[in-house]
Amino acid sequence: MIFRALFSFAGCAIRNAMKTLSIAEARANLPALLARARKGEEIGIISGNKIIQLKPVEVVPWEDSYLHQEYGVTPAEWEHFKKQQTKKRAEARRKGQLKYFSGDIEKDLAE
Repeated sequence: MIFRALFSFAGCAIRNAMKTLSIAEARANLPALLARARKGEEIGIISGNKIIQLKPVEVVPWEDSYLHQEYGVTPAEWEHFKKQQTKKRAEARRKGQLKYFSGDIEKDLAE
């Protein structure tokens, strides 16, 4: 208790450690983990050398979206645009025009 009071006095916040689990543990307990994350608990899943945090994200109605607010895009226009871009990517892939990022920008730019 004194320790906590000292940190509060110094203007420091004590932060609870994030609960971390393996992918197998998370898979076995996913519904309960999602409920806990929804309530604000910090939960992470270890994937390779990274921790992926479970965190609720606010979903806004289309009318509040950036596309609609800034550009007046309707849902139908957005769907049409996505279909066009998918077709263009498929065509570029078929023609061998797509360039994939290897993780080494210098090497990719040199090619």
